[in-house]
Amino acid sequence: MATDDEFLQVTLPALDLVHNLARRFARGHADAEDLVQDTYLRAWQAWTAGNRPRRAEPWLATICLNLGRDQRRRASLRPEVTVEPENEPAADVDVEAAAIGRVERAQVEQALWALSEEQRIAITLMDIVGFTAAEVAGITGSPRGTVLARVHRGRKALARLVAKEAMRREP
Repeated sequence: MATDDEFLQVTLPALDLVHNLARRFARGHADAEDLVQDTYLRAWQAWTAGNRPRRAEPWLATICLNLGRDQRRRASLRPEVTVEPENEPAADVDVEAAAIGRVERAQVEQALWALSEEQRIAITLMDIVGFTAAEVAGITGSPRGTVLARVHRGRKALARLVAKEAMRREP
């Protein structure tokens, strides 16, 4: 049981990181949740086999990215199935502000998905998760300069896409 506790102590602080990365890699909420679960399952299997990382965050991010790429490859071989989005429970919040926030998040999320996979992953790992360019390079297996270029170009494209959408929606 000491192994269980140690694994949880090392990996659970990175759960938000893995979840954020999975949400940027998988389109549907259920797919993202499955990716998070698969990531932790693979991490547990490696942990019990004696493969223990120096830092859990990059290790889990690498596992998540590799699993996400594998799932995307497999999904390209089968037809796409659409699922209705789940209804969110009502909360005591400002309905107007919540609606505007949802629309803005949806616009940014849609713009992120319009980027290339490499740019989306690099931006997610650096800007949302908070890794350094060197850490992202290690996670993705790309040179540091390539990561920086992807982030720079991705940010510019993201800004253009969001501005274009905002101009389109203005009366």
